Amino acid sequence: MTDPHQLQVVNPATEETVATVPAASAADVDAAVARATRAQRAWAALAPADRARLLRRFADTVDAHVEELARLEVREAGHTLGNARWEAGNARDLLLYAAGGAERLLGSQIPVPGGWNVTFREPLGVVGVIAPWNFPMPIAAWGSFPALAAGNAVVLKPAETTPLTALRLAALALDAGLPEHLFQVLPGYGHTAGRALVDHPDIAKIVFTGSTRTGHEVMERCARQAKPVTLELGGKSPNIVFADADLKTALDPFSFLDNAGQDCCARTRVLVQREVYDEARAFLADALAAVVVGDPADERTQMGPLISRAQLDRVRSYVPDHAPALRGTAPDGPGFWFPPTVLTDAAPDSTAAREEIFGPVAVLLPFTDEQDAIRLANDTPYGLSGSIWTRDLGRALRVSGAVRAGNLSVNSHSSVRYWTPFGGFKQSGLGRELGPDALTAFTETKNVFLSTEGPA
Repeated sequence: MTDPHQLQVVNPATEETVATVPAASAADVDAAVARATRAQRAWAALAPADRARLLRRFADTVDAHVEELARLEVREAGHTLGNARWEAGNARDLLLYAAGGAERLLGSQIPVPGGWNVTFREPLGVVGVIAPWNFPMPIAAWGSFPALAAGNAVVLKPAETTPLTALRLAALALDAGLPEHLFQVLPGYGHTAGRALVDHPDIAKIVFTGSTRTGHEVMERCARQAKPVTLELGGKSPNIVFADADLKTALDPFSFLDNAGQDCCARTRVLVQREVYDEARAFLADALAAVVVGDPADERTQMGPLISRAQLDRVRSYVPDHAPALRGTAPDGPGFWFPPTVLTDAAPDSTAAREEIFGPVAVLLPFTDEQDAIRLANDTPYGLSGSIWTRDLGRALRVSGAVRAGNLSVNSHSSVRYWTPFGGFKQSGLGRELGPDALTAFTETKNVFLSTEGPA
């Protein structure tokens, strides 16, 4: 039975309790927002260079604790050690990038008759960030750190299962000298703390990453107050492999197995041109068999467990025991383990081919030509990411223009860089994070006209 007053953090690889953390109530959210409101006024009054200097000091502090943060992520989220180190480093790097933007929030001078017109970028106030469990550190950072750099305060609610790295980041912020209450972390349940954060009248914006269903509710609740919202709601991304591609690189199994497939950008719809379909199938069979699944704290491990028993049950529901599939291996015993899997006989309109499974499961689908590949790639309610593999530059440009997704890579599986914008089309979300405009998403534009014609 769930305790409404505390969260239990479980190691997904062992099923052992790592920690128990108090669960924030609606009253706790109210008190935190009041503290943040006061802290934000003083923070916004600082010179941009002073805010930037403190954020760079925060980045240095995170850098000194990358290994500690990574190992904490391994214990609470089951991420491989290499992945967790990247995540902590990404939080550090984004802090440095955002700090540079604090001094570059520029307005405009617009020619008008009878005077001068100028615009200013002003912070929103207090921003609420609701982060998921699949990438606890980076995604919390994507919403929080640009908001801080733009002059806002942040109240962050991490996922119920993964609050520990967020709490540690907040402690490191204080160690670095950021003002008290400027960056607060409130672990809690979505139906209490999360809902209270979304509904609070003094929260100026919500940044939410999670399921499409919950994202719709968040947007509806924000609409009641005309509150801006950024939503990242998942994906069912295609990996389009033409016959002229280098199959070994294009069919890298970690394009859909990274983080045990618990990745909104996972290339879980493997679309292969029919001429090389049999070769691709044989390659994937060997590749899955070679994946090392096991203890995420072991440097040799390539894939760890799923986050929870509930997630394991969800993934199993998409893969019947009798389903034609290529399968790797996974440990027995304690832990939420599922083997790397590619379904080879799923119809393009099947549940497994269209819904986000959020586990180490992909579907292998053949296509005939360029138009067929585009049709299959777009035959999903999502549009977050995807890859296109071909040596034909013209084809790469045509397909990139036709696939409805926010982040595409040609001859690459990359999706996220903190210096480029990230976000989705269709049911994958609303708005953009990261990139050169990351800070402006946390500001209001104020327009000021100065008359040169004197009093009437």
